[in-house]
Amino acid sequence: MSSTPKDMNGAESVVRSLHAGGVDTCFANPGTSEMQFVDALDRTKLMRCVLGLFEGVVTGAADGYARMAGKPAVTLLHLAPGFANAAANLHNARKANVPMVNLVGDHALRHQQYDAPLSADVEGACAPFSDWVRSGRDAATFAADAMTALAVAKGRPGRIATLIAPADIGWDAGGKLADVVTPYAPVPLDEGALDATVSALESGDKTVILVGNSVLENTDALALLQGIAEKTGADIMAPTSSRRTERGRGRFAVAKIPYPINEAIASLTSYSRAVLVETVPPVAFFAYPGRPSLLLPVGCHTVTLAGVDGDGPAALAALADRIGAKPGTAHDPCPLPAPQAGAITLDNIAAALANALPEDAIIIDEAISSGGGTFAAGAYAPPNSWLALTGGSIGIGIPLAAGSAIACPDRPVITLQADGSAMYTIQGLWTQARENSNVTTIILANRSYEILKTELHNVGAQPGPDALSMLNLDRPNLDFVALARGMGVPGRRVEDVQDLIRAIQDAAKEPGPYLIEAAI
Repeated sequence: MSSTPKDMNGAESVVRSLHAGGVDTCFANPGTSEMQFVDALDRTKLMRCVLGLFEGVVTGAADGYARMAGKPAVTLLHLAPGFANAAANLHNARKANVPMVNLVGDHALRHQQYDAPLSADVEGACAPFSDWVRSGRDAATFAADAMTALAVAKGRPGRIATLIAPADIGWDAGGKLADVVTPYAPVPLDEGALDATVSALESGDKTVILVGNSVLENTDALALLQGIAEKTGADIMAPTSSRRTERGRGRFAVAKIPYPINEAIASLTSYSRAVLVETVPPVAFFAYPGRPSLLLPVGCHTVTLAGVDGDGPAALAALADRIGAKPGTAHDPCPLPAPQAGAITLDNIAAALANALPEDAIIIDEAISSGGGTFAAGAYAPPNSWLALTGGSIGIGIPLAAGSAIACPDRPVITLQADGSAMYTIQGLWTQARENSNVTTIILANRSYEILKTELHNVGAQPGPDALSMLNLDRPNLDFVALARGMGVPGRRVEDVQDLIRAIQDAAKEPGPYLIEAAI
């Protein structure tokens, strides 16, 4: 017999209410304080439940799911230590402005006074990585708290909402279903900002339009951006890392601000005006001796047409209407010839990928030091969705792919994964195998934290053998094919660039996950 509002406990009321609000997927690594939710999920059968073997896999997968599904999943995490394990990929999700609802278990209210071994300040742990935090206080209002969290997550921009769930209000009777709460709408277009944008574009000064978030995810907005650029002569650029960009042949290719500090400064130095659409003024990843923190030139006049809480595509449509711009037609670049047989290098890997990536692929980019070589492939390949590391906290690629595949089971997922950061969340391969996800993970194996060697030089260091030893992944070498096999994922190692092309093409055709270790 199905439960009724009269006999629901708090946990079931939350599950049923969230499902009524459109949440149908739960990524979980639960513990004792969350068993009432495990039971409620099982009894109601309202959500797909996906297990991660580490909390960082759980939140990274929920991030990938949200980027591709366009709606939040719910995560189930265990107390403050479990949330701490999840925090790094929550940081990335928060920087990406993705919607997510976290349910974090806590000790029963009556038990909290005794400082049990797993006791900690759960709210304090959650606050730096969440946009909204609340602790439930009783079974009757628990679902209402959850629906407020869902509304916060689904507002513009997407937010991280964390609801702390003391164990007793989950198991207590008296749970009540709660109504859906309408999320905040995007901030309306400011006509003054539109006027200022038109003035910037008509000034004759060299102008760049910097675009992010939903603009990059909308092919109509990208076509309109191309028309605006052709009409005004403005350049179009994106942040160094974006949560999702629609790329590939037939789509307007948007350049991004490079990661290396000198290249980033050089890419923007000629502009005297900048227009921001769903992004903020670009900032260097780190401070460096003798280099600025803000990347736009001093004195560059900046106007925000639409903030991160606005509707960028609508703002661009209004701008195009004002200046008489029409959508552009993308000019496909000449195909990159497939490279000849030989070693895999940063000079030939983009051509290899462009010739191997399948149609409508979801590309997960955690290539790190190899990213400068791989990024160009997205523009030359068939149409694809390109998801990047947004917060700089490495270890997102494998779980991001797992969540993307669950959101879009009919699309192949290709992960461009640096070897060092792969080891942070390698357990995500097990989740891919368990869910039989069509994910091809390409480990770009240079056997080092190569990006950090560059950073050593950027801060003026002259590294010796001890410093370099801390950045090399040898003694012993990692065997990713063996690691994958141990988690149920088949794979192979390739050293020739034509073998890499064939391996990607073969793996993408087959159901289920596969790993390719590519020696760089």
